Amino acid sequence: MKSSDKPTPSEAGISFLQKAFASDQECLKINLESSNRIVHQGDKGEVNEEHFIEFLQSYLPDRYTVDKAMILDSLGNTSDSIDVVVFDRQYTPTLLDNDKHRYVPAESVYALFECKPTISKEYLEYAGAKAASVRALHRTSIPIPYAGGVYPAKIPGPIIAGILALDVSWADGLGKSFTKNLTALNNDHHLDCGFAATGACFDQFLEDGAITTGPRENALAFFAFRLLQRLQVSATVPAVDWSAYASQLSNPTSL
Repeated sequence: MKSSDKPTPSEAGISFLQKAFASDQECLKINLESSNRIVHQGDKGEVNEEHFIEFLQSYLPDRYTVDKAMILDSLGNTSDSIDVVVFDRQYTPTLLDNDKHRYVPAESVYALFECKPTISKEYLEYAGAKAASVRALHRTSIPIPYAGGVYPAKIPGPIIAGILALDVSWADGLGKSFTKNLTALNNDHHLDCGFAATGACFDQFLEDGAITTGPRENALAFFAFRLLQRLQVSATVPAVDWSAYASQLSNPTSL
C-alpha cells in the first residue's frame, strides 16, 4: 500500500469510533433478539427493559439515574408504570422504594421511555398515552437561596418522551407511514425521540419540530448523543417544594 493510500490519523480514529459504536448496537440487538425465546410476555418485557436501562446507564453521566418507576406529584396523583425513567437523584430522592418498585417525584423527571417489540402505530400511541400520564402531573418549584441572594423559582421544563424497540414495523422503516403516525401525536402525547436496535432512530429536538433520523449502522450512538445534548439543554430540574408533599400527610381527606 502506498503511503498516500493509508488512512490519515483522523480517518482511522473516525473509523474506530464508528466500528466501536456499531459493535455496541449489534450487542444490544443480539440481547433483545435472544429474549424473544422467553415464552412469558411479562418476563420478556422485563428483560428487554433491563437491556435498555443498562444501555442508557452506560451512555448517560452519573447525574442521571435510569430505572423503571411510577411518577407521583404533591397532590397525590400518580402516573402509569413507566418502563424507563431518566430522573435526578442528586437533589430529589425516590420515595417508597420496595424491591425495585419505586415512586419518583414528578419534579425530578427528565425523560421517560416505553420499551416495545417494535415501533408501530399501536405502540407509538401507547407510548404517547404513557407520556401524557406523566406530563399531566403537577410539578412544584421554589426559589433557591445562595450566598449572593436567591435564585428565582425555575419553571419546570418539558419532559422528554420516547419509545425504545427492537425493530420498526413498517416496510419503509421511518418513512411516510411512520411520519404520519408520529406527527398525529399532539400535546402531552407528543413523542420526542425513539430508537430501534435493528438500526433506526429519530428525534424531534429541532426548534421547528422537524424529524431527524440517524445512520443505520450507528443509530444507537446517534440516538444517545442527541438525547444527551437535549438533556444538557434541560439543565437541572427545579427545586421541589417538599412542604407541598408534607401538607398532604396532614390532610385528613388523604388518609
